[in-house]
Amino acid sequence: MFPLLLVLLAVPLFLSARKQKRAMAEQQQLQSSLQPGDKVMTTSGLYGTVADASHDTTIDIEISEGVVTRWLRAAIREKVAETDEAVVEDKADEPEAEVTTAPTAQVAEPLDHNVKK
Repeated sequence: MFPLLLVLLAVPLFLSARKQKRAMAEQQQLQSSLQPGDKVMTTSGLYGTVADASHDTTIDIEISEGVVTRWLRAAIREKVAETDEAVVEDKADEPEAEVTTAPTAQVAEPLDHNVKK
């Protein structure tokens, strides 16, 4: 009975350790494969483009045109797929549709709580 209990506790522990080890290996591979020009997202949700990846522990990310910040490599969560900016530009070239306004809502007057009845 006791050996069965040990096996039941050890198997999930072993499987979760393998899964965590695999996830850490994937994250380290991602961080070591970063190159200038890669679009990334940090763990805090900041999007940017890798400007310089020559340092071992840090990486420079351009978050806006001309604004470069330095981050720890461990702060990079994932590479972000390239967005298709041409689609956005094509939509800007289309003639604007006529904007229709909905009827405005009526607002009730505020209640005066200081009035005695």
